[in-house]
This record gives sequence, C-alpha cells and structure tokens, in this order.
Amino acid sequence: MSLLGLINRLIMKYCMLFCVLLYISSFNHALAKECSNHIHPQLSSHTFRYQLLKSNNQTFKNEIFASYGSISRKILSERAEMDSIMMNRKTRSLGEFNWTSRGFLKEVELKDVRLEPNSIQGRAQQTNLEYLLLLDVDRLVWSFRKTAGLSAPGVAYGGWEAPDCELRGHFVGHYLSASTLMWASTHNDTLKKKMFAVVSALYECQNKVGTGYLSAFTSEQFDRFEALKPVWAPYYTIHKILAGLLDQYTLANNTRSLEMVKWMVDYFYERVKNVISKYSVARHYQALNEETGGMNDVLYKLHSITGNHKHFVLAQLFDKPCFLGLLAVKANDISGFHANTHIPVVIGSQMRYEITGDLLYKEIGMFFMDIVNSSYTYATGGTSHGEFWKDPKRLASFLDAENEESCTTYNMLKVSRNLFRWTKEVGYADYYERALTNGVLSIQRGREPGIMIYMLPLGHGESKARSDNEGWGTKYDSFWCCYGTGIESFSKLGDSIYFEEEGKVPGLYISQYISSSFNWTSQNILVNLKVEPVVSWDDHLHVAVEITLNKESTLNFRVPSWAKSEAATAFVNHQQLFVPSPGSLLSLTRKWNSSDKITLELPMNIRLETIQDDRPEYASDHAILYGPYLLVGLSTGDRNINTERAGSILDWIIPIPAAYNSHLITLAQESKNSSFVLTNSNKSMTNELLPEAGSNHSVYATFRLIPKNSTSSRLLEAEACIGRAVELEPFDLPGMVVVERGINQSLGVSDAVGSSNSTFVLVQGLDGKSGTVSLESARHRGCFVYSDLDLHSSVKLKCNVGSSDVRFIEAASFQLRRGISKYDPISFVAKGATRNFLLQPIFSLRDENYVVYFNIQSKKLSAEL
Repeated sequence: MSLLGLINRLIMKYCMLFCVLLYISSFNHALAKECSNHIHPQLSSHTFRYQLLKSNNQTFKNEIFASYGSISRKILSERAEMDSIMMNRKTRSLGEFNWTSRGFLKEVELKDVRLEPNSIQGRAQQTNLEYLLLLDVDRLVWSFRKTAGLSAPGVAYGGWEAPDCELRGHFVGHYLSASTLMWASTHNDTLKKKMFAVVSALYECQNKVGTGYLSAFTSEQFDRFEALKPVWAPYYTIHKILAGLLDQYTLANNTRSLEMVKWMVDYFYERVKNVISKYSVARHYQALNEETGGMNDVLYKLHSITGNHKHFVLAQLFDKPCFLGLLAVKANDISGFHANTHIPVVIGSQMRYEITGDLLYKEIGMFFMDIVNSSYTYATGGTSHGEFWKDPKRLASFLDAENEESCTTYNMLKVSRNLFRWTKEVGYADYYERALTNGVLSIQRGREPGIMIYMLPLGHGESKARSDNEGWGTKYDSFWCCYGTGIESFSKLGDSIYFEEEGKVPGLYISQYISSSFNWTSQNILVNLKVEPVVSWDDHLHVAVEITLNKESTLNFRVPSWAKSEAATAFVNHQQLFVPSPGSLLSLTRKWNSSDKITLELPMNIRLETIQDDRPEYASDHAILYGPYLLVGLSTGDRNINTERAGSILDWIIPIPAAYNSHLITLAQESKNSSFVLTNSNKSMTNELLPEAGSNHSVYATFRLIPKNSTSSRLLEAEACIGRAVELEPFDLPGMVVVERGINQSLGVSDAVGSSNSTFVLVQGLDGKSGTVSLESARHRGCFVYSDLDLHSSVKLKCNVGSSDVRFIEAASFQLRRGISKYDPISFVAKGATRNFLLQPIFSLRDENYVVYFNIQSKKLSAEL
C-alpha cells in the first residue's frame, strides 16, 4: 500500500467523532473541554505567551512548562472500544461536488468593487492603505533573511515581529494578504510594487534554505512542536505565510507565490508524514493542540487550485477532531476553549464542505454559528473574554477591558459570510453587518494609520485606551495578532456587499448597505449603491441604487431584522413596491433600463437588547442599539437608567440636532508657555493642559453654550452669544450645567438648569484681546469665572477689585475656541436615573470612558422597547 493510502486509512481510523468520544471517555469533564496540551490553559492565550516569553522569572517559566503536553499523552496508550459510523466515514469523490449546482452565491471580485471615499468604510480603508504604505520591506523581511543566512539590511520591527519573539513572521503573512486585498480594492500601484518586493525577498530566502522551508524562525521550533515541547504556535505563523502567498496568487496573479506555497506544503507534508510514520496519527493530532491557525482552510483552498490529493490529505490532517467532533454531535460545550484557536478550524471545515459536499461540515458550521450567536455574543456581534469562551449565557460576569478579541470578530465574519453564501438566510448577513460595524470599525483609532486595538472593552466605564492593559498599539512596535487581522479587515471592506447568483436569469444580492459601485462584469452592468450617512435626527436608512444595463436580471435586497416592515418603503422609479417582513429579501426581477432607480427607506428604530445572561439578577442589563449601531454612554461607570414613567422609548432617548455642534466650545488660556483649558473633573471645574482631540480629557474640556431667553428658534453661533446670558452644559453630562457656589468658591456641575447660579453673561474678554471672552456671574455682578493659571488648580468665582489688577484680568479672560470634541452624527441623550447619558456609536469613540450595558429599570419594558 502507498504511503498516501496508509495516511488515508489512518485518518479514517482516527476520524472526528471517534477521537472526541475517546477524548471524553479518557478524561474528566473539565480537562476534556480544554482540548489542549496544556494543564495551564492560559498558555493558549497569545498575550500570556508573549508576557511569559519576555519574563525573566525562570522558576515561573519552568513551573508553567513542566507538564506541557502531559494531558493528551494518555490518548497514545488508550484503545477505543466504541464503534461509530464516523470511524468508516469515507471521503466523497472530490469530483462529485459542484458548488454552483448547489445554489451557492458566488463571491464577486474585489477589483470590481469601489467604496465611496467619504463613507465611513471608505475613510477606514484609506487610513489602512496609508499604513500599509508606511511599512518598510527590509524591516518586514529582516528575520526571514537572518533565518535563511542572508544579509539583512536595516533593523527588524518590534513587538511580536521582534527577532526574539517566537511568533515573528506572522504579521508578514497578514501583510501579504492585506496588501493584495487592498491592491484589488484600490489598484494602488505603489502598494503593488511593495508587496511584490516582499514576495521576491521571501523567494530568495526560500531558495537559500533550499528545502521548501520558509519562515522567520528556524525549523527547530517544529522539532519542539513535534516532540510536544514548549513552543509558541509555529504552524499558526506558517498558516499566515501560506495564506498571504496564496492570496498574492489568486488576487494579483503572482505565479511565483503559488510555486512557493506548493514547495512549502511539500516540506510540511513530509514532516507530518514522518511524525505519523514514527509514532501514530494520534500523536500528530496531539501536537495539533498547540494553535495552528487555519492550516486546514488554506490547504483545502490550495487543493481547489491544484487538484493535488496530497494537499487534500494534509488539510484533513489539520482538521481538529477534539473540537469539530463536539460540534458534529451538536454538543453545546465550547466554554473554556481558546476562541481564536478554534474558529479558523471551523472555517477550514466550511471549505471542506465546499470541496466535498459532505453535509456534516455544513451542519458543523451552522451549529457553531448558532451556539456562539445565542450564548457567547455581545451586543457588538463580537465574542470571547480574555481570548476564551467563558460560561454560556453568563456574559454579565465577564464585562471588563478584555472582551472581544479583534481576531475572533475577523474570523466570525468569515463563518457568517460562508453561511450566507450557502443559505441566503438574511440572519447571517445581519450578523455580518453588526459585527463589521461595531467590532471591526471600532478597532481603528480615527484617521491615524497604524493605531489599532487588541481587545474591545465592554466593561462599565472602560476605555479603548486601557484595553487589555495595552490600549492602542503603535505603528512599528506592536504587531499583535489583531494587527494582522486588522490590516486584512480594513483592506477587504468591499468583499461582502455584493454576491452573484448564476443562472438563466442572473441575480445580484446586495447584502450590506455600504456606499459603493460594482462593475458586474459577467453581465456588463454597472451598479451604483448610494447610502445616505446615518444621523440620529432622521430615523431612516436611505438607500438608492442606479443601474446601467438593458437586460433581465434579479436584484435581491436585504430587509434587515432591525427594520420595522410597516415603516419600510421601496420604489422602482415612482412605483411603490411591497416590502416583505424584516429578516427576508426583497427580490425584483425585470428587464432593467439604464434610467431605472431603486430606492429604499428602512426605519432605524432604537431598541433595547438584553445581555446574554439567563440569571434573573441581570435581566435589567440592556444594550441600546439604533439600527445596527451599538450606542454607548459616555460615563466612568454610572449606568443606571429608570424608565418607569416613560410611555415609550422615545420619551427617554432623544436625538441631538446637528446644529448643536456649532454651540460646542472650549475655554482656553495661555500661561508660562503652556495652554490650559477649563475642564470638568468629577463635577468640579479645574484648569488642565490642553488635551489631544478625541481623548477623555477633550470630552471633559468641551461644553455646550446654551443662550438663555433667546426669541429666535434658530440656534445661535457661539460668537453671537456675546452680551447674552448663557449656561454651560458639560459635553458628557447632557442636562446638567456648570454652577457657581458663591464668591471665592470653586465652580461645580449640577442639574440646576435655569437657576440663577447656573447663569453667566458672556462678555468680551477683560484683557481686551481679540477672540477672548469672560464669564460674569448673573447674580454676582462684577464677579467672574477665574483660574489661577496653574495645572490642576480650581476654577472659582472671583470679584474684580480694581481695573488695574493685571493678574485678575488675565485669569478671568479665556480664548473662545471650537469644542475639542464634537457630537457624532449618530448622537442621542438618554435620560438616566441620576444623570443623563450622551449616547454615541462605539466605533466613533477613541479614548473615552463609556458604558455598553445599562441597568435599565422599568415596569414597561415591552416588545416596543
């Protein structure tokens, strides 16, 4: 019998269900759930492994690694006594399955989709493009060249790409994927030259080694992997390199990269074959409990290109039986697993279904999505805590700074995207929209290239700046796993807007409402999708589609589950259409003319969503959503809202008009070469250094200037309020105002709106300089808001003792500036029990403290809410 045949027999012998049943029968329940080589399950955590690698505490390291691999060794001495139908499950002939005949939707090519540059997604894509262009080829491949014995000019990057990090090289693989995805999305020629230069440099390294091996670390790490000795996920990095090179071939037609992939796979095929021959296939599966990324996925994809059965066999050998087996028998028991180790394995099993048509793997993907969505998912659409799945329907116990690892969102989007292509079920596209909007767009810090986040904090009063004890990363010294998936995510924002359906009458599915154009090349049709920017004061999503064609086709529009059908409308030109119920598709088949225009108006309802926690004490914990947008309240931890007197949700959640931004001000002073600003510090007014825009301090240094007794219905510009009585409303405390507490007393913040001690007269600055103002007390004339022009000093009300007091004149004069912070177009006020909350989308925030889940007490929480 050939070695290939022997391996196939061994795979069938140790098939999926058999392995999981053996695993469960051999160990107690707690250990079986780990599905890991590690007695210390935290070893599965990337952040823990990096900290351990950097630690100088050798005693601690020895203790952690002392029993590495000991749990699973028992498998080697066990014999199965169970007979299972899965034991003899044969692989279907690979020629039998044709995905087109199964009705799968076809992915459109990224090169045919262009995002509207001024859309949220277009700006995020451009920011990512700028980062990819900043990265240096020599620094990226530095460790690859060193490993291959070549000269390496320049210096290596830091963080997880540093020469002493065992995971080095993983980001380079992501870069290869991200750059070719971005090139397909933008056709930026400078980026194409750079990514081809990276491939060429890696080609030189592979040729120098001469065995097919290609990595930024030596093969010694795989010696340890196969010997079940401590090592940090070498196949994880190899998967990224393989995937990146394969993407370079499929998206940019770089044939050299395909040859590099095939040579690499030949090398690892031989390594895996030797392990199986020397020990057993069970020993190989044991080693797989160290994270291997999506090795099965990339190998199945490679087989779909080459047709080489060796590639299919090796892909099977990276299917992880102890996890997929649980899903195969529909065991809702994924708690305790490291999330991002196992989601890629599921994605690989989805690729196996597409190649073989084996319905087991379809069922695995659907069941997995169901249990994650029903028991482990936050309102953002994200999952995991501290990189792991914790207890199902117990999310309220795990809200802090270590929620929602970004990599998991990236991979869950792949799972849901595949399921939508297979089933055309709108629920999967709804999930994609939510996770993309809240979980992906949130990890990039505004328009700052290369500043991204690892975790998305969801705890009360948490901030992205403190996520995972890391906060925001840096351009050149982070390179976490979530940096890798991040640059990919922002390079392919156009990949799931449109899907094609082949047939006698061709069909197009518009899955995501993102302003873009699509060149439907197979039909010679240009589709322009325009989505009006969402705002809080207009509770509809406005969508318009224009088509240039003159032929029959079917257009399918997603009617999101968040849209109330009775308020949704659709028109073709001026003809109104029937809109089906939310969670379904609006399908239009006709012979289109180039002048045709389809318009949809989908209601953006505010709604509450209970946290996934089945304990009665957490039944009042709710997230607030506006359509697909998660709204979070600016707060350092207070999250209590009492709605018992509210007739409807609109009684206590109120949109903020766009014109309010013109009333936002910051009051600044210059002293001793420093710029100070009036700041709300825990409801007391202090003088603080001028903060960076978008930070917590910028929020606290921004106020809304409210003119009193104005007879005009039009909101006045701040400068037009000079000479008028005004109040100052802190940006993050809507409904509250700055108050004076008496002469020589510090100013504070109170809910005493309209009272005499909250009223000031805005006058020209006492210093007589252009652009300065002073604030005179309405009840203590001649007394002004006054600072000591020192850092952290209290801001008080003081009286002018003489016109020649220069110190007083300077300290009572402020530069009137535009507010450092501003309201997002999607902004609301939520009336709380002890304070009001400014609600804004989680993706729009940078460093602010916020609350995601509110404690909403009401006897009237109904379906309407």
